[in-house]
Parts: sequence; structure tokens; C-alpha cells
Amino acid sequence: MAPDDTSSARFTGRIALITGGSRGIGRATAERLAHEGATVVINYRRNASAAADTVEAITRRGGHAVAIAADLESGEAIAAMFREVRERFGALDFLIANAAATAFRPLLDTKPHHLERTFAITVSGFLRCVQEAVPLMAGRDGAIVAVSGFDTLRAIPGHGTLGAAKAAMETMVRYLASELASKRLRVNAVNPGYVDTDSARFYAGPDFRRRFEEEWIPSIPAGRLAAPEEIAGVIAFLCSRDASYVFGQTLLVDGGLLLGRL
Repeated sequence: MAPDDTSSARFTGRIALITGGSRGIGRATAERLAHEGATVVINYRRNASAAADTVEAITRRGGHAVAIAADLESGEAIAAMFREVRERFGALDFLIANAAATAFRPLLDTKPHHLERTFAITVSGFLRCVQEAVPLMAGRDGAIVAVSGFDTLRAIPGHGTLGAAKAAMETMVRYLASELASKRLRVNAVNPGYVDTDSARFYAGPDFRRRFEEEWIPSIPAGRLAAPEEIAGVIAFLCSRDASYVFGQTLLVDGGLLLGRL
């Protein structure tokens, strides 16, 4: 799904960095912000072809994007990524923390390295990115948006480690919103419900269509999974001046899933 062609260029002259920006919600957000005028930095870990494809898709539509590889488990790699942003652009306006990784297994089967990696990327990596970003963002009326997950609200099989890490990230969002408000920076989060992405299909397994149609969709009042572009639209809102008085919130974008069926 392409971004809405009627969107304004409200982010012209602004610089956005999106972690995990080559696929799914990250890619949709990169395309949305670029469509509205932002220059987009797409962070990826190792899938260079997916990152290059995202950059090419954006530039083909007249947007501006670059890709930077960085493993968010490494503080040195994060610092190097932000040095490159400073050298290329001199500033940053939006940081979208979308990267995540985990091993989907019961907590009793979770190994120490699974726990460490999940928290390293989702919590430690997020905070390190914020620490590096703030000097580039201070005073620019910028925004930081973290992408959380529905596993912070409901017990989803195999999601215990990631749900705990995302919950910690949401708490960190509230603290950062308080600490960074004086620097004219807003910090918020988005918590999507079920979204039709490659990772969702991978998690669902080879019978994904049956699981979507028989298990997931019947529990969603909206009657369907979200498209990544719909989550990207909410992220764009949180970056915009329309959200100038929104601080420390986690917006639930779940098609009514949390409401349940009456």
C-alpha cells in the first residue's frame, strides 16, 4: 500500500532516523515520512538488500533516503551511526525506535543469551539511541517514537521475553518524556495490535492464513489485521505539530482488539 498521495509536505527539511527501517512497520514509516518531505535514514542490521530496496522505493517517488547499517546490541555501532548522521546532516528531528529481536519460546525455555539480546536491542539499544540522538535534536521541536507491542498487554504464547522488554521500553518512554520536555522534545510510543507484516506471518507459521482468519481476525472488532501503513500514519501524527501537546503516551492502535467481542 503506497502512502496517501494527498498528504502534505509537512516534514520538508526534517531528518528522521528509523531503526529497523527496512521492513514492515519500519519501512512503511520510512515511506510515509519521506512522502511528507522528510529525509529518512534507514537503519538496518544485516539485510542490506532490503534496506537498499526501501531506499530505492523512496527515491523512485522523489523522496530522499539513505541506509546505515548498525547492530543495536553494540554501543560502538550506535555511536558510529549517529556520527554519520551528524556528518551527513548536522541535525536530527525524529527518532523512530522500531527495531526488535527475540526468541519466541516459553519463559522456562528461555536461555540467558535470548534474554540478554532481547533487552539489549529493545531497552538498552533504545536508550543508547536516545542518548546519541538528543544532542542532534535538542531545541528543534523534534519527536521520539518507540514502537511497542500488544504482548505488553496480553499473554501471547512465546512472547514473554519480548513483552517484558517492550513494557520496560514503554516505562522508559514516560520517564524520557518528562526528562526531555525542557529540550523541546516529545517522547511517545505506539502499541500496534495484529499487523500484517512478514514477521507476523513468520510467527504464525505455515498455516498463517488459517490462523489469521480463524484465530486472530474474529477477535478484532475492526474485522481485519492492520496494514503497516496504518501504524505508520499514527507515527507520523506523533511526529507532527498536531501532536504538540502529547507527551509520554503509548497510543494503542489495535482495531479494538483490547475491547474484545461482546
